Amino acid sequence: MRLIRRISGFLWLTGALIITHLIARSIFPENNVAVDLLLFNSIGVMASVIAFNAPLHTDRISANSFGAAALVWSMGSFFSTWNSFFELQIPAAISDICYAIFYPLVFIAITRSFTQKRSMSALEVLDTVIIAVGLTSVLTAFVLKPAMVGLDGSAWQVFISILYPVGDIVLLSMVLVYLLLNPLSRRSIFLGLGLLSFATSDLFFIWGSLSATYEFGAITDDGWIIGLVLLSTSLLFSSPENKTSEKVSSYGATVALIASGCLLGVAALKPGYFPSFILIPGFITIALAFIRMSFALQEANTASNERVLARTDELTGLSNRRNFLLHLSEIKSGYIFLLDLDGFKKINDEMGHAAGDELLRQVAMRFSRVIPSGAQLARLGGDEFGVIAQIDQSQASELAQALGATLSYPISLPAGAAKVNVSVGFAPIDQTGESTDWLRHADLAMYAAKRNGVGSQMWISNIENLG
Repeated sequence: MRLIRRISGFLWLTGALIITHLIARSIFPENNVAVDLLLFNSIGVMASVIAFNAPLHTDRISANSFGAAALVWSMGSFFSTWNSFFELQIPAAISDICYAIFYPLVFIAITRSFTQKRSMSALEVLDTVIIAVGLTSVLTAFVLKPAMVGLDGSAWQVFISILYPVGDIVLLSMVLVYLLLNPLSRRSIFLGLGLLSFATSDLFFIWGSLSATYEFGAITDDGWIIGLVLLSTSLLFSSPENKTSEKVSSYGATVALIASGCLLGVAALKPGYFPSFILIPGFITIALAFIRMSFALQEANTASNERVLARTDELTGLSNRRNFLLHLSEIKSGYIFLLDLDGFKKINDEMGHAAGDELLRQVAMRFSRVIPSGAQLARLGGDEFGVIAQIDQSQASELAQALGATLSYPISLPAGAAKVNVSVGFAPIDQTGESTDWLRHADLAMYAAKRNGVGSQMWISNIENLG
């Protein structure tokens, strides 16, 4: 409660400072130290204070990055404004460096703000970056190209001049991606409005500088401080716990990749049409796309392996009980077989568990050789196996005999030869019954076969009375 009251006080104070600044600027149209140096930059500092004191539900890295970004931008603005009033000059490179640091800090803050304490997968992160950088490459090329003619000076001056709009395009692209992939929220609205306000002032500054119409202290400069306040205020709202749509994200990344590829194609066909530095985001987008593909393939392989392991018996490599029952619930005709080894416990006790495991593996191999194509063989647990086959009654009887015959000769183990038999019970699968009924019927037939020593037994209605 104390934190809420403190933040509310900061917001009211910041709002009062903004209104005071707008009124003072109209009263004092000429440049004024109090208005342009102190009051203007103090609003940026207050924006950083709001961010640093964001509620606990906000990611601290996001809040601290926003706070640091607002503070470092205000420092750059203070140094730049200082040179407009005093003879003791501060090197312009210092303010330029402060402005340049602002963009990566906001980039980090926005990325963390979107996650809202939710971990993002590597593919989600890469998709977001690909879309942002891809949009940046295209927008930078076509928005900035007309302005390139008017840029002159040193390489550093040209770099700084284009840094602002390029940085704004990157950040706006990130917000656009977020709005496309997630439900609209108060946090995203404030983020979008804050960046839009900041970017608008940057564009007014650039075009005004190119056309020699920019005036220091113009009303359009207030877009910077208003943007900082809106960005910091966004942290006061929580984002909905919503997972980014991977399908939409992938589509967006694909579009960004194609757009960047087309841009590079135009540059290849018409050399010199775009300045070379504009093509860098396009190359980065394509490089990131290849990295994304490698991550996607790795993730797909991992997911595939996990699915296989979830359906597979680790010892024999056959289907496990879960996959067997799932398959049984999906078919409407055929026969189900349950097989239980006779004499396995004795071998396991006398030769050891390692020999028992090897015996189960070899038994599984023998069973797999005689089951028909399309049938499913599974280890259900211990020394019990199961088979599902879409065959008729005569074929079912033949299969039961064949399964028993596979164990008619000894199994070679490291500790010596071992002999086991198998009791087979099988039951028909029909549309009138349920999978639990078919399983119970096969189980009754198997125990009848074991009890009577007949090797195999088909289920009949009075099988409980047999023997």
